[in-house]
Amino acid sequence: MRKLLLSVVLITFIYMTQAANPFFGKYKTPHETTPFNKIKVTDYEPAFEEGMRQHQKEIDVIINQRTIPTFENTIEALDASGKLLNRVANVFFALLEAESNDDMIEISQRISPKLTEHSNNITLNEKLFERVKFVYDKRNDLNLTPEQLMLLTDIYEGMAKKGANLQGKDKEKYRKLSTELSQLTLQFGHNVLKATNQFEMLLTDKDELAGLPQSALDAAAHLAKIKGKNGYLFDLSFPSYIAFMKYSTRRDLREKLYRAYNSRCMSGEFDNTIIMERIAQIRYEIAQLMGKENYAEYALEFKMAKNSKNVYNLLNQLLEAYKPIALQEVSEIKGFAVGMEGKNIDIMPWDWSFYADKLKDAKYKLNDEMLKPYFELSKVKKGVFGLATRLYGITFKKNSKIPVYHPDVEAFEVFDSNNEYIGVLYTDFHPREGKRNGAWMTEFKGQWKEKDGKDSRPHVTIVMNFTRPTEKKPALLTFDEVETFLHEFGHSLHGLLTKCTYSSLSGTNVYQDFVELPSQIMENWLTEKEFLDTFAEHYETKEKIPTELVNKIVSASQYNAGYLCIRQLTFGLLDMAWHTQSSQVTDAITFERKAIAPTQLLPSVDNTMISNQLSHIFSGGYAAGYYGYKWAEVLDADAFSIFKKNGIFDRTTANSFLHNILEKGGSEEPMILYKRFRGQEPSINALMQRDGILSE
Repeated sequence: MRKLLLSVVLITFIYMTQAANPFFGKYKTPHETTPFNKIKVTDYEPAFEEGMRQHQKEIDVIINQRTIPTFENTIEALDASGKLLNRVANVFFALLEAESNDDMIEISQRISPKLTEHSNNITLNEKLFERVKFVYDKRNDLNLTPEQLMLLTDIYEGMAKKGANLQGKDKEKYRKLSTELSQLTLQFGHNVLKATNQFEMLLTDKDELAGLPQSALDAAAHLAKIKGKNGYLFDLSFPSYIAFMKYSTRRDLREKLYRAYNSRCMSGEFDNTIIMERIAQIRYEIAQLMGKENYAEYALEFKMAKNSKNVYNLLNQLLEAYKPIALQEVSEIKGFAVGMEGKNIDIMPWDWSFYADKLKDAKYKLNDEMLKPYFELSKVKKGVFGLATRLYGITFKKNSKIPVYHPDVEAFEVFDSNNEYIGVLYTDFHPREGKRNGAWMTEFKGQWKEKDGKDSRPHVTIVMNFTRPTEKKPALLTFDEVETFLHEFGHSLHGLLTKCTYSSLSGTNVYQDFVELPSQIMENWLTEKEFLDTFAEHYETKEKIPTELVNKIVSASQYNAGYLCIRQLTFGLLDMAWHTQSSQVTDAITFERKAIAPTQLLPSVDNTMISNQLSHIFSGGYAAGYYGYKWAEVLDADAFSIFKKNGIFDRTTANSFLHNILEKGGSEEPMILYKRFRGQEPSINALMQRDGILSE
């Protein structure tokens, strides 16, 4: 009797614990959005544990069937499994980037190895792989749709890529390596965030503020006030760092800030040197296990590029075309600096933004301070949303009843041209502690179709680090910040407008070197007068942006195109170097210097590095994939040439892009989708014409 009572008490306790955890029940919120206001940090680990338990139970059901494996009872069932685990993971890891704290970081360090072990238990399960392989071997006889065939291929090849074909000791070695890798990549990202937050430069003397515009001073004073300090506070967040490097006439302070930014994670408590060297070595060892020459060959097999030869082909082609232009640009800025200073001056990296901005102003009579009054955030938001309305007929309605994870965040319901609900978009614009630098899009919930045909719609978020409003002014964006907004908004459209059957193929679940096409194509509208006229008005006078200013934007759009391309190629070549190496890197600085030597335009600076803080490749999923930005830039320039030809708001062209690209997600091979929209494979000509490297 006592044992029975104890069992009842235990069951009651478990039930009450689960009932109090928001992740376990149906969300009673608009569109079943995440109830952020009810989630406590202590809810995550129990939810992860239960999610893994339920997922494993679902896998066991698939494995223990006595029926012959079919597409429905094995492949579709596998895609539909793990919904609770995905629900928890999507929220937790999104907030780990946007609203992190020490407790979240500690949880991530505890839960990450468990998640890796859980994933390996599924991927490396021999009985499950046997069922998947049985279906895969019969794929040509199953009359599958293109989407079904893509799902089957993705699952089979994904399991094989993660070690399902390995035997005995090799399989156990993969388990150990992948677990270690997950912990190290997580630690790398945490170190970058903490090192970024650690540095502050408080200025109090008037001389130290020379050259800074009022907007930068207001932002720095506001930041100091928030931190309880007197004076002007500059840190390594993008708005603060970029403004100081561009405008400050204090070369010594620009150097100080530059060195602080570019020496992050090189030493001390948050040193990433050994971590990144080990990450690269683990990736190499995994590639060797899979029979690949190096990690790049392993990672690129299931991307559009297919192999490192094709990647280097693109990078070297662009390097050859753009480097002569970049060298001319550097020479021009050096000459301008000498003329401006009245003496010989060696342009160092901390000088580039300063003199480049001054020369741009001299050549085009254009700078950020002239444009910012016309780019007030609320107006920009209307313009960007309005662009989607004109192209695709969708509309956005703010809903304050949808819970958000921070007061800065807004939630919008999204509707199609028939006023049918298609998803929720969250926007998070401003920097804060606990939020990493940069800009990104992610999802709290993906899109899929239920068994009964009901379309379960997505909830996506775009996160950025734009200049905050101050006590005197609203948030006024730079041209680059508006461009970033358009970029991330393009990702969100990819996530929102998807119409797939399977969650693992919907939205942005596409080849990595294809995922940037929907985002980068949106940037093209920013130099179009017809678009700027729809939203750009002075925040005080309400005057529309003058035609003269728009013409300057268009004229300046090719400014330093060579330098900017070479900068991207620097990251691409560095990424490929780390992931085509075949021996342990023991001198990271020398290794990096050699890798980026072909793109070196300015003197290298002692005790600075890129690799130690390059989260994209060491913790952000872009390993052997950074080239994808340039790859997609070729695609987006080529694709936008059709809009230029037919009209930038042409609905027929937009509908073709919608139906062939945005709605399709990863349901078919990306080159097939692209050729269906474009009618042919892309070439680099449109990109070179847009950048002024090649005449039209």
